[in-house]
Amino acid sequence: MTSFLLQHLLMDAARRAPDAAAVRFEEETLSYGELDRLSDRLAHALAAHDVRRGDRVAIYLPKSTASLIAIHGILKAGGVYVPLDPGAPVQRLAYILEDCGVRCVVAASAKAAAIRTMVEGGARVRTAVFTDDGGDAGLGDLGIQTVPWARVLGGAEVGPPVIASIATDLAYILYTSGSTGTPKGVMISHLNSLTCVHWAAAEFGVTKADRLSSHAPFHFDLSILDLFVAMKAGASVALVPDGTSTFPIRLGQWIEKNQITIWYSVPSILTLLLLKGRLDRLDLSSLRHVLFAGEVFPNKYLAAAMRAVPHAEFVNLYGPTETNVITFYRVPAARGEQGEPIPIGRPCANGDVFVVGEDGKVVTEPGVTGELFARGTTVALGYWGDPEKTARGFLQNPHQMDFAERVYRTGDIVSLGTDGNYRLLGRRDRMIKSRGYRIELDEIEIILNAHPSIREAAVVAVPDELSGNRILAFVAGTDGRELNAGFLRDYCLERLPRYMVPESFNLLDELPKTSTGKIDRARLARG
Repeated sequence: MTSFLLQHLLMDAARRAPDAAAVRFEEETLSYGELDRLSDRLAHALAAHDVRRGDRVAIYLPKSTASLIAIHGILKAGGVYVPLDPGAPVQRLAYILEDCGVRCVVAASAKAAAIRTMVEGGARVRTAVFTDDGGDAGLGDLGIQTVPWARVLGGAEVGPPVIASIATDLAYILYTSGSTGTPKGVMISHLNSLTCVHWAAAEFGVTKADRLSSHAPFHFDLSILDLFVAMKAGASVALVPDGTSTFPIRLGQWIEKNQITIWYSVPSILTLLLLKGRLDRLDLSSLRHVLFAGEVFPNKYLAAAMRAVPHAEFVNLYGPTETNVITFYRVPAARGEQGEPIPIGRPCANGDVFVVGEDGKVVTEPGVTGELFARGTTVALGYWGDPEKTARGFLQNPHQMDFAERVYRTGDIVSLGTDGNYRLLGRRDRMIKSRGYRIELDEIEIILNAHPSIREAAVVAVPDELSGNRILAFVAGTDGRELNAGFLRDYCLERLPRYMVPESFNLLDELPKTSTGKIDRARLARG
């Protein structure tokens, strides 16, 4: 069977080896045959509740086998899955549901109260599939039909649903931080994702004998490679439990216990493992590839990690959500602690990048800086419901005007080395990376400035070897009685994901200004 849709990867693997382990989570294992059958049942249940081709279906679940069933069931129904951060403020999630018109949610019943709040605030949810048989969870008075998990997975056998999707249809929408103060939905098609999946499976020689880790949350784009490359190869993917993912000793023991062969995470997690995971006490001989992406890996920690796991190959993957992985760099075994950060490398197969200088011309000379543009079938379709923002980021290739070809402006400033590898130098705008998450500092400022007692606010990022960037907030207010660091932190936690909440809140009488009257953020960042 030709795999031109993401769910075909599962269906093919189930046909080849139905009894092979597909997903491992804590003490639970699902075979490929089981995952295929259970996701078929969910697909039929969704179709019975009016989910049609192209409909957006939210996943509001902690990482679990049920969340994998949800992903594949939604895709098999022809839907578009929209993964929500289970720990994000309800206000933010309500915006996402309303923005992309979600009418069906697959959720844990513990989230029923949050769903109620979202619907009362304007979200248009009409069906909630609960994965833990939580009854109607008290949502019936809102006109929401609840579907218990037992009804979805029980009953007579069902065959595979009729799939009407094609490769250029949307597969999922990932919401990332937006400069306007609200998140933006990046639209990824089956073709966009599969181009990356096919490349990674071939590049790293993934086979059915491999065990891939799944550390990234499903609303984070790093999760795509873990989940679907495993399906492509018929390998198994082990889901890192939420209670383990940020505790380095537990995480190191988890890697050993699950005999992970391919690890993928942001560098800050690897740094924590190195510094606090007691790796010298573990048997990590199964690891053969350590993949990392999302932020700069400080040389001293990278070199130490390579010494700790000398038999594994370390690879730097680069690509914003809008391009999937677009370049990669295999780190030489003799890499030292000194020197500049490692390159982001060369384009992946069936992808391309080029550099545009300040004069708008393509830069071909090594050492000259410019903005990185990406092209190819990995480039996303744009931003959901925002044609203006899409037009600013995704544009006709200005250096190829003979036929329509869209390219994506990454906003990253790079230079081409004499060795043919690209090197990342910084950002064109105020977007940063912290612990692998892409964050618009302006979004945090907008939230702070919306408070009536805050006169003005500025948010800056300070480079940090462990997390990539530390986020600091500076506030000048009109009512000092309620403005203190604890209050401001709680205020942000109600409106922003935890990873976007500033590390510190500094109250000033006045924020420093430049000669033109603008807030002097450079001075604030210098301290």
